[in-house]
Amino acid sequence: MAVNKDSNIYTIIFAIILVVIVGGLLAFISTSLKPMQDENLKNEKKQSILNCLPGLKEIAREDAGGVFSKYVKERVILNFNSSMLENSSKTGEINSKDTLDAFNIDLLKESKTITDISNRNYPLFVCEVDGKKYYVAPVMGKGLWAAVWGYIALDSEGKMIEGAVFDHKSETPGLGAEITEDFFEDQFIGKSIDENDRYSRIEVKKPGNELNSHQVDGISGGTFTSVGVEKMMTSALEVYYNYIRNNK
Repeated sequence: MAVNKDSNIYTIIFAIILVVIVGGLLAFISTSLKPMQDENLKNEKKQSILNCLPGLKEIAREDAGGVFSKYVKERVILNFNSSMLENSSKTGEINSKDTLDAFNIDLLKESKTITDISNRNYPLFVCEVDGKKYYVAPVMGKGLWAAVWGYIALDSEGKMIEGAVFDHKSETPGLGAEITEDFFEDQFIGKSIDENDRYSRIEVKKPGNELNSHQVDGISGGTFTSVGVEKMMTSALEVYYNYIRNNK
């Protein structure tokens, strides 16, 4: 019996078959690529952690996985009271299923689901570069449109910022998005979060003002993003500062 290709039934059946085939192919491709995508995300995170350390800003994503353990000696998780969570001290290979591994803490997810910052986790990475000890502290906040985040390298005493790397989800190009540029990140180097052995927050000021050792210039035209950077550092760096100072 001849098939009437002009009938509605034929069109509907053909469309269903096409959707099933295409959908199946897309699902297969997505599933096949997921391990690669996950590995790229892990290496991007490793790259950001390493890039904020002195002398390591040029490490590329494809190289970060291979040298991560060379520089990151220990991974710990802190609570809001600056105490290390029990069994959270990790070294060596990262187990992606270990919820007590600092590397696996999803700060973006926590910022969305845990509104009370006193109930959040605070991952900290203990690093060594050329025989010198550093601490890399992740920070997470909100910019003008969506999340902003960063990694702050502190010296062995937790007093001085030795490097900073920032990123964002959807800040405005040419304005708030410039927090990822060297001119903004590099000005944090040498800034202090200590004043007479007490924590002192970093202020992101409107450009053009005279700055002290705890202040940096914000982004012109990116006020909301600049405020977001200041707030996310203020809410987290004190936790890290107190832990480092108590464990020198």
